[in-house]
Amino acid sequence: MSPLRPDLVDCWIFRLPPSGAVEVLLIRRAPGRILPGLWQCVSGSIEPGERVAMAALREVREETSFDASTIEALFDLDFVNQFHEPSVDAVVTSAVFAVRVRPGVPARLSHEHDGARWVSLAEAADEVVWPGYREALDRIRDYLLHPRRAPWFELDLDGGRVVGA
Repeated sequence: MSPLRPDLVDCWIFRLPPSGAVEVLLIRRAPGRILPGLWQCVSGSIEPGERVAMAALREVREETSFDASTIEALFDLDFVNQFHEPSVDAVVTSAVFAVRVRPGVPARLSHEHDGARWVSLAEAADEVVWPGYREALDRIRDYLLHPRRAPWFELDLDGGRVVGA
């Protein structure tokens, strides 16, 4: 087997506030960056030798300040997004993850983003522009909010499987 190593990671951040309605964090790309003004999830590159799931957690920490003290669960969405990126004239792949964070903890954004807002899944799906983003949101709804399915997607904070470990 020859494993495919993705170019990027995407990580969706969501929370379950006391109201019970799931909220997704959208962050807006800052001016001066590629795709300024785009509302998105955390996204970034994988460092040489870095485990893919650990890259997702690192990017979450760097872009929002959420870390092990605020993350309740890490999930592999079992989805690799691929898209053509004109700036590199290539098809780029991105492994997609999600983290559930504690309610009430604010995100502190890096210089890469200039806005953040918590929205419902429906509002997030309406706001995002890329089909792969909507697919990830559907997977959060259909798998991570389903009590019987969610454990199969959960990883520990070292990137290992929780179920069947």
